Amino acid sequence: MNIQLSDSFTYKKLIRFTIPSVIMLIFTSIYGVVDGIFVSNFAGKTPFAAINLIMPVFLIIGGIGFMIGTGGSALVARYLGEGKKEKANETFSMLVYVSLVFSLIVSVLGAFFIRPIAYSLGARGSMLSDCTLYASILLPSMFAFILQNEFQSFFIVAEKPQFAMWVTVGAGVTNIVLDALFVAVFSWGLMGAAIATAISQLVGGLVPLLYFVFSKKSPLKLTKARINVRDLIKSCTNGSSEMMTNISMSIVTILYNFQLMKFSGEDGVAAYGVIMYVGFVFISAFIGFCVGSAPIISFHYGANNHNELKRLRRMSTVIILVVSVFMTVVSLLLARPLSRIFVGYDRELLDMTVRGFVIYCFSFLIVGFNIFGSSFFTALNDGLVSAIISFLRTLLFQVVSILVLPLLFGLDGIWFAVIMAEGLSLFAVIIFLKKMQPKYKY
Repeated sequence: MNIQLSDSFTYKKLIRFTIPSVIMLIFTSIYGVVDGIFVSNFAGKTPFAAINLIMPVFLIIGGIGFMIGTGGSALVARYLGEGKKEKANETFSMLVYVSLVFSLIVSVLGAFFIRPIAYSLGARGSMLSDCTLYASILLPSMFAFILQNEFQSFFIVAEKPQFAMWVTVGAGVTNIVLDALFVAVFSWGLMGAAIATAISQLVGGLVPLLYFVFSKKSPLKLTKARINVRDLIKSCTNGSSEMMTNISMSIVTILYNFQLMKFSGEDGVAAYGVIMYVGFVFISAFIGFCVGSAPIISFHYGANNHNELKRLRRMSTVIILVVSVFMTVVSLLLARPLSRIFVGYDRELLDMTVRGFVIYCFSFLIVGFNIFGSSFFTALNDGLVSAIISFLRTLLFQVVSILVLPLLFGLDGIWFAVIMAEGLSLFAVIIFLKKMQPKYKY
């Protein structure tokens, strides 16, 4: 059954439409997880800590794709809902071309500044060399990484979530197979992990690009397009919450690493890396649902279908509630087995990781509602409210929590920080949903 954005959605239809996006985002998150597993077990905890230290830089770069993808797809979907198909295709094409040019510039600049950036993040000695090596291999493929993040949203608008899922699964499998080959078999260590990730990113970015160039069935096509400053600014500001999320996560990760180095040294950074890797796989389920449902919301907002907006918001809340409880229970049960996969070779590090992960798991009860709250306003083309929610959730509340709680509870305070930040963010989301309801009639 072909599900279209214009359909009236039931629980079953909404889940069927968004499941490919959930799988897609989970496989995207697996890239870093696979690198972490192989590097930690075959190269050691210093290269593993180096990946965690330099990863915030790539989160910021990848955030460009998420920003343009989420903000641009909301605008394109709204144009489709208004019946402006040609305008939708021109806007889509313009955003892709701008992303390509910008990503190439970022890659060139990154090649010159990556070593001083790694040094400023606290890398020294062998860790500095590892950070520089890993980053220098990944930088040339950043254009594909940005496109991959961007196309994830545009595939939903094109009503091809299944194709997007298979592209991402293909890229993920490529990463896993090449990691096993390069790191475990050839013993290339950190270099092998970086090469595997770069190749998988090329698969994830170039295959969708070719699809939108040559496909005759897609409602979205790459065509000739001129720079439309108004639509470009609208897309970027509307998707600014996603960019804010990536930048904030990077800043907060750096702050976490500084605090962990202070309280527990290199082991703390490694433990936090495991928690972030595994935690992001779980959280990707929420992000995937939001990516999949956002174009539906945008379409019906553009078509002034207020009753459908109400139903979509209500159904989404129920789905997130059920998944949140299930995810928390599962993560608590799997805390030790999952941690052992990464750091089972070091008993003290394993115990530290498990304790932190058990505490962190309770944030899954809250985080899905906050992610949906920000995504919901992005889909309504209200980039300001979405950005405020993201700023509060991923930066302000996180920074306050990570600075204050360790003073009171030591190392445990670092693990509790995310729970406090998400709890405060939930209050903000509820306030904004109530305040903006008369305007958007959801």
